[in-house]
Amino acid sequence: MNKIVKTLVSATILALAASSAVSAETVLRFAEATPNRGARAEAVEQFMTDVKKLSNGDIGFEMHWGGALLDYKSVTKGVSSGTADLGSMLAAYDPKTLRVVTIGDVPTKYSDPWVGMRAMYELMTTNKEVQGELAKQNLVYVGGFTTTGAQFECGRDAKIETIADIKGKRIRAVGYHAKVLSELGANLVNLSQGDTYQALDTGLIDCATAYLYAISAFKTYEVANNYTIVNWVPINGFAMLMNLDMWNDLNKKQQGILREAGSEMVDFYGKLQIDEMKEVVDGLRSGSIGRKVSVHEMSQEEHSKLDKAGEKYAKDWVGYMNKDGVDGQKIWDQYEGLLAKYQAELDAKGYPWKR
Repeated sequence: MNKIVKTLVSATILALAASSAVSAETVLRFAEATPNRGARAEAVEQFMTDVKKLSNGDIGFEMHWGGALLDYKSVTKGVSSGTADLGSMLAAYDPKTLRVVTIGDVPTKYSDPWVGMRAMYELMTTNKEVQGELAKQNLVYVGGFTTTGAQFECGRDAKIETIADIKGKRIRAVGYHAKVLSELGANLVNLSQGDTYQALDTGLIDCATAYLYAISAFKTYEVANNYTIVNWVPINGFAMLMNLDMWNDLNKKQQGILREAGSEMVDFYGKLQIDEMKEVVDGLRSGSIGRKVSVHEMSQEEHSKLDKAGEKYAKDWVGYMNKDGVDGQKIWDQYEGLLAKYQAELDAKGYPWKR
């Protein structure tokens, strides 16, 4: 009888221990506005895999894809309030709340996606004032993404190969792209990315700014006849942010694991994007993407004119931050210095995955 009792007690202790081990796992609710497909989704999956591996299963995720929990318009407030523990956020959707993150959208001469993401990662994880501004919104930076630079895609006989070609054209563009193009004489047409295909097909617009991954995903090459490769002003104000209360509930080791995985994601996603960019351009030229179209390269001289037209917006950003008592110039100087630092590293050593 005693043997039976001891066996039952031992079994109960083991069961409780197992239950305790399971409940010890920290499960983070992750809100992702986009579907689980494409290069960025692959990068998010890799991030979660790395976190689980580095933590030996101590940190797990409850994933909500495709805006099922929060979309881009609601994810900032949702994560800040605790509806989700972390999520991917585009600063352009909530520029007041994410004002320090909008620095990544300001036009610069640096167009490489890896350079932009690496500079943003270092700025957001080392600058105390930036971190303090995010903390006011109950948010903390974990990692980031980029859209890569924009290209020009045009329908029918329209082309944009020079700055002079922009004047008078009906162009779909958003954000700083739209501001610069408007100043250069474009007639802007307010459309979503999803409406661009039909607008090019019907002639509602002459051209659109387009990202290479979107050209492939939305198949706009079926209705666009001319592409100009510009790699202009990538959107780097694209961050993975976490609820600060949840972050503070984690121990230092767990916080370090999230940051390490976030840093690794920069290189992983950078490689995916650069490989995809080459694949799309090659596919447009050869027709292997689905249709052969005319592809041009904008000259460095013309590209410099675009860069020059966007320079004023750095001063605007600094002034905007200064008005709210933040040292915008100091933050901008660090960001610009980091862009130069990683561009120099790229020029000297190449991409990390090729070393």
